[in-house]
Amino acid sequence: MRILDIRLAMAVALAAASSPVGAQESTSATYGDWVVRCERDAAVPTKKTCQMAQVTQVQVTGKSVPFSRLAVMPPASGQPIGLEAQFPVNVSLRAPVIVRTQDADPGFAAPFDHCLPAGCFAEFELKEDMLKKLRAAEGAGKVTFKDASGRDVVVPISFKGFREAFDALAKTGD
Repeated sequence: MRILDIRLAMAVALAAASSPVGAQESTSATYGDWVVRCERDAAVPTKKTCQMAQVTQVQVTGKSVPFSRLAVMPPASGQPIGLEAQFPVNVSLRAPVIVRTQDADPGFAAPFDHCLPAGCFAEFELKEDMLKKLRAAEGAGKVTFKDASGRDVVVPISFKGFREAFDALAKTGD
């Protein structure tokens, strides 16, 4: 399979993975470059699942397709806030994922947790100081990881709207 075909297959899987099956009702709101989406499951209508996310797109044969995804889910009672990063399956599991709010920022890192056909996932526990840094960021940042060949992959992300999206996400639990 050609690299282009692999990336396209990953993009299709990534899009499918971010759209839960069986959702009865879905709402979303955009805050800058972040989207807060809530869904109610048809099987349990009283249960609402929400997240805020940013999907990075790449051009494949002239079409814009998803490449990576950063998502924040509201914490369960007594649990820390988590940030999940999803990338194509062509990653080095030995190197961590690093999120930086700007070039001068040393950032914070997390190892890859698991891989599925839809991609590989790293999960960050957002401690108060990290969350404060993310909420204060407003411009371009980046997420880096190493591909299976050991080369750095840099994915640009935007923090425009992060604070507002996070505030909206926090209200979804009310």
